[in-house]
Amino acid sequence: MKALARPNIHDLAVYKPGKPIKEVQRELGLEEVVKLASNENPLGPSLLALKALEAAVPDVYLYPDGSSYRLKQTLSEYYGGLDPDQILFANGSNELVQQLSLAFLNPGDEVVAPRPSFPRYEPLARMMNARAVEVDLTDFRLDLEALGRAVTERTKLVYICNPNNPTGTIVTKSEVDAFLGGLPADCLAVFDEAYFEYVDDPAYPDGLEYLRNGNRQVVVLRTFSKCFGLAGLRIGYALADPEIIAFLERVREPFNVNALAQAAAEAALRDGAHKQRVVELNRREKQFLYREFDRLGIEYIPSEANFILFNARRDEQEVFQAMLRQGVIIRGGFGYRTWLRVTVGTREQNEKFIHTLQSVLTEG
Repeated sequence: MKALARPNIHDLAVYKPGKPIKEVQRELGLEEVVKLASNENPLGPSLLALKALEAAVPDVYLYPDGSSYRLKQTLSEYYGGLDPDQILFANGSNELVQQLSLAFLNPGDEVVAPRPSFPRYEPLARMMNARAVEVDLTDFRLDLEALGRAVTERTKLVYICNPNNPTGTIVTKSEVDAFLGGLPADCLAVFDEAYFEYVDDPAYPDGLEYLRNGNRQVVVLRTFSKCFGLAGLRIGYALADPEIIAFLERVREPFNVNALAQAAAEAALRDGAHKQRVVELNRREKQFLYREFDRLGIEYIPSEANFILFNARRDEQEVFQAMLRQGVIIRGGFGYRTWLRVTVGTREQNEKFIHTLQSVLTEG
């Protein structure tokens, strides 16, 4: 079988998500498990989205609208009249990265991406026999100057995860302006903005504004998985020049966004009050976790997203396993030997996390 598979995928890493709650309950015999590993929305989706899901269920025997027409119109209105031809929906941000690879990468091309960051940029480039050039962060932030220096005549895509996952840090508008000013005309800047709704820093650059101002090299990726709480339905979208969207449409799988996801996403966009509650909870609970980290003397990186990277000063896998045994799922494996990431949850979840972490570090 190995001889049948394409040689360039033999050593591709399989994506490993945060451990599911039911798996941990089953493996460890635990009843109460708190999952703070995958940056999910602790308040869940809007009630309007849940009602839209229920109303859409009887029609699941029909194929979904392959063009996501109604959702596209709603998102266009949500962004103040954005041209619907600048919008493409997909089965989560991961599929959008895959579509960009399929549409724009030839063997021998290059992709420039930060490290650590969203872990799909590199393998999906290699899948197309392209070369991934990864640039290390500087002080836990994307180094746009270094990313720019890594661009060559072979570079087709540069990924800018902003806020960056797993660090929660951002690059500023002035930094992005300078970066885009030096980008070759035949290269795309892909802004992965999965967490942009959570950002408070006024220096944050809205990738959509570059599109509005006529920059045809910018692609913006966003999602309904985080702030809108629809991770289980798998729906994200790209905003880009209509010509770029047209090329992505050519490699899009038919019916890639299911009918339930479309209905829920459309309703979620209309519930601004729920979105505001989610953002306010995240802002408030981040401050709670900061205070608790300070109390415990734990180093952390202030975050513009819904997660925090912290330094346990012990082997991250040891801490991960010890927390898991006590029913708290967090996330490590980012290349920082003692640093782990925790999702910002509800007060009850955050208190459970802090109590368990204190217990683990004290015992250690």
